[in-house]
Amino acid sequence: MKIRLSSLVPVAYSLVASVVFLDSLRFKFTNAPETQTIFGKLDAWAASFGAGGLFAQTGLFSQYVIGSAELVASTLLLASLLPRLARLRTLGALIASAVMTGAVSFHLFTPLGVDPNMDGGGLFAMAVVVWLSSIAMVIAGRATLGALAVAIVNVLVAPGARQHAEQAPPSPGSA
Repeated sequence: MKIRLSSLVPVAYSLVASVVFLDSLRFKFTNAPETQTIFGKLDAWAASFGAGGLFAQTGLFSQYVIGSAELVASTLLLASLLPRLARLRTLGALIASAVMTGAVSFHLFTPLGVDPNMDGGGLFAMAVVVWLSSIAMVIAGRATLGALAVAIVNVLVAPGARQHAEQAPPSPGSA
């Protein structure tokens, strides 16, 4: 029973996080009033220290950029439900934790607050749930992230350079 239950946790996480992200896209991608309120408050806050436009519709952290990251995370999380693509869950969780770290931080440490749309803090509560569960999934998938990091290094560093670095004698004074 314990083994079976533990195998359902990653599936439940992938489904819940994806539903939260995909549900928010209808607000972000249609420029809904709720989204205008949130990103408008954030942009006004950024403008107060000279970074106006950062959260505007064409800004670096616009609703469209954040929504696109959520769409990519959701796609990876849903694809990870296929057993042969299960490793994608960790990458999706990494993107989700990055997005939600920003969301939770902006709700807590800017004038945005935890209830910007007068929904009783529901939006913030869901951000916290997805944020904490994403961090847990990243920790659970740390071996996958390690393998991904090694693969990226292997692609970026020329094979000859790696071999040369491994065989190079120690420099004087390094012993």
